[in-house]
Amino acid sequence: MKILLLTPDNLSEIITTTIQILKEGGVIVAPTDTVYGMLADATNELAIKKLYKIKDRPEDKALPIFVRDITMAKELAIISQEQQSYLEKNWPGKVTTILERKDSINIFGVENKTIALRIPVYPFINLLLEKINLPLSGTSANISGEPSSTKIDEILKQFENKEIQPDLIINAGDLEESQPSTIVDLTEADLKIVRP
Repeated sequence: MKILLLTPDNLSEIITTTIQILKEGGVIVAPTDTVYGMLADATNELAIKKLYKIKDRPEDKALPIFVRDITMAKELAIISQEQQSYLEKNWPGKVTTILERKDSINIFGVENKTIALRIPVYPFINLLLEKINLPLSGTSANISGEPSSTKIDEILKQFENKEIQPDLIINAGDLEESQPSTIVDLTEADLKIVRP
């Protein structure tokens, strides 16, 4: 498990390393606009299986997905004009939206009929999504059943003695106090808040 300290001076270098690891099927722990997140290439089945093992998460529990922009979201989900207006008001931001997924997409760790998408608002993640141009799993970086965290020491402690560990942890220090994103279901006529 490699640990890199993120500073304003090494941002592009760390982005390059992160992209290389993700494209090779690796799993990354990185800072986000909510809590530390666990990222993997959502189009790579082996990478997503590895993420489930590291997180000790049941494989039938779907993962939320980070996307670069609404154009990428539309490649993965069926989005009406009304839904798009809602997304434009709330993205980038701390809102994950459940939408009807397209059948034709090659993506793993998601439901058969729906997909949970989000555009975060955090410079490192936004630059990463722009450069890698792939949908990435955007789940919290914790072992299932353990709390999500904004504190780097808590994150490192959760993974230090595990048999299967993330390939890279990006240490951005402690993040601002935050909860995981709000989850909103847009698949019904009325908007439903799944997680406040």
